[in-house]
Amino acid sequence: MSAFDQIPRSPIVHSPTPLESLPRLAERLGIRSLYIKRDDCTGLAGGGNKARKLEYLVADALLAGADTLITIGGIQSNHARQTAAAAARFGLRCMLVLEDVPGTPKTDYYNNGNLLLDKLLGAEVHICEDGDCDALAEKLAKKVRSTGNTPYIIPVGGSNELGAMGYVRCAREILEEIETHQLPIDRIVLASGSAGTQAGLLAGLLDAGRHIPVLGICVSRDGSSQQALVEALLDKVLQRMEIDQPLRPDLVQANGHYYGEGYGIPTAEMQKAVELVASGEGILLDPVYTGKAMAGLIDLCRMGEIGSDENVLFLHTGGSPGLFAYRELF
Repeated sequence: MSAFDQIPRSPIVHSPTPLESLPRLAERLGIRSLYIKRDDCTGLAGGGNKARKLEYLVADALLAGADTLITIGGIQSNHARQTAAAAARFGLRCMLVLEDVPGTPKTDYYNNGNLLLDKLLGAEVHICEDGDCDALAEKLAKKVRSTGNTPYIIPVGGSNELGAMGYVRCAREILEEIETHQLPIDRIVLASGSAGTQAGLLAGLLDAGRHIPVLGICVSRDGSSQQALVEALLDKVLQRMEIDQPLRPDLVQANGHYYGEGYGIPTAEMQKAVELVASGEGILLDPVYTGKAMAGLIDLCRMGEIGSDENVLFLHTGGSPGLFAYRELF
């Protein structure tokens, strides 16, 4: 049994999630084929990629005897919503430290979307006013300890070396689906933010000896900064898996041309991509992650940087509840 297989996991995800073909969109983009891995269908309070990370993080929390999960994110954080749902699933208290995101549409931002679901799921929401969310999370953890309880702090996006194991597992799932259905995948494209999804996926592919390029479309920072973030986390993931393998210089790919003015701030291209995929394929993307990633994929196809002979897999990391907070755009 490998080191990875010995890491404790609390099953949450409805898996395997579907892997579907998008023939009409592929035709519009002028590429051979386009597939989508439906991790919006993971099944935890609206689905999304964070459920895979939480399988490992919650297991670690339970082993530590924790009764309270604390995590950090933006007001419309998908990760916060899924953490609140996981806490409810396992009978834990949940405290969310949420920060406003300047430049986002505000009509429904404070009373709909993920924030509405956080409260419905029973989470305690604490707004971070001064920008030091880590300090507020530690302050809350100290308060929890003072009452004789045990907190467990989950990092932003669940993206540490333990949370990333969820996407090592997803890589195995994707490879099994590719083999079962004999799908020729030349490239995987995904939204890359807190780095855990991309790092975990790369680690899983490396572990399996498969060299499928993984392109991260940045949603919050420039490409070189994102590349460094993913590389640093990937190194930690491989150490945790006890894999001693030098990384190829071109292994981590990050494109920072499509995130616009910043995290969560809409772009016209994102809006068009969300509308195109919804009306053309019946699939809901989100305005913060997958909408921007799809906008990048569309543009790269139209510029020829993704070739007409390529077979592309788009990883849908979820987030559609966030659409309701951005209603005024649509």
